[in-house]
Amino acid sequence: MANHRKKFIDLVDKAIAVGDTMDHEDLLFSYNGILYPTTVCSPEIVKALESFEARQEDVILAGYPKTSTNWVGQILTDLVTTSAENNEDETNSLNDEELEEFPYLEVGDAEKYQQMEKLSSRRVIFTHLLPHNLPESILKNKAKILVLVRNPKDIATSFYHFTNGMSPLPSYETWDEFFTAFMTGKMPWGSYFDYICEWSKHVDDENVMTITYEELKENQTLGLKKIADFFGFSLSEEEIQTVVEKSGFKAMKEKSSKTHGTFGKIIFCKGTVGDWQDHFSEAQSKEMDRKFEECLAGTKLGEKMKYELYCKA
Repeated sequence: MANHRKKFIDLVDKAIAVGDTMDHEDLLFSYNGILYPTTVCSPEIVKALESFEARQEDVILAGYPKTSTNWVGQILTDLVTTSAENNEDETNSLNDEELEEFPYLEVGDAEKYQQMEKLSSRRVIFTHLLPHNLPESILKNKAKILVLVRNPKDIATSFYHFTNGMSPLPSYETWDEFFTAFMTGKMPWGSYFDYICEWSKHVDDENVMTITYEELKENQTLGLKKIADFFGFSLSEEEIQTVVEKSGFKAMKEKSSKTHGTFGKIIFCKGTVGDWQDHFSEAQSKEMDRKFEECLAGTKLGEKMKYELYCKA
């Protein structure tokens, strides 16, 4: 696993080192109205991304930052690897060189897309991009997309600690300052509410499956079975359980230094549900309640997220 993650670790370590030397106002750049981190993205790669050619066999994980895409991404990678081991079809094999490719679609350099063209199926791809910023080929070619969502109050709390702990991202002197930025969408990868509203329009697409962070935490085995069924992975009960054990939050946190380098100490922090209650004022909580109601009231995705359960004290 350490070898598979070498490119990932090198990229993040470099981003942290460069971020330490940069002025606050230079840490983010804007492209088509969306902010991106300068140290891991660039206007060139976002532009080059428009012509990326997706395949129907691609395994895509979409999630707003701090929905736990690194955790669920590892689950997906383990499911694909285990499924490939059971399948003698050469096109479904994965080797060390392929697994080493940094999986976030919009992160890296523009040359990575040429490298990705050489990879055999199934390619595992992560992204934080809003649907309208994805390459057209992803929706056009009906690649299967797992959309990971999480309640906004825990996302905001996690994002606050994350951005203050990562030098490539702007830091905030107070929670109130961060909350204002979050609610106005002045965040890396854009507004959470724009993100969730856009994906809500795709919940009935045959190639899209939504799953919540909370339901995975509550019953990881059931969640993995749903994911495996959606992507057509043929796995036994024993194999599913093996993946569950390997990808549990505690297990991932223990090996985070090998899989994610310095970054691991930051992304695998608590992993709890309800931590927002230690940060939100009553007024802030009500403000977010109104925003969520405005965006998702009466929608299937809003109902699936169980906002009343996870976001009402």
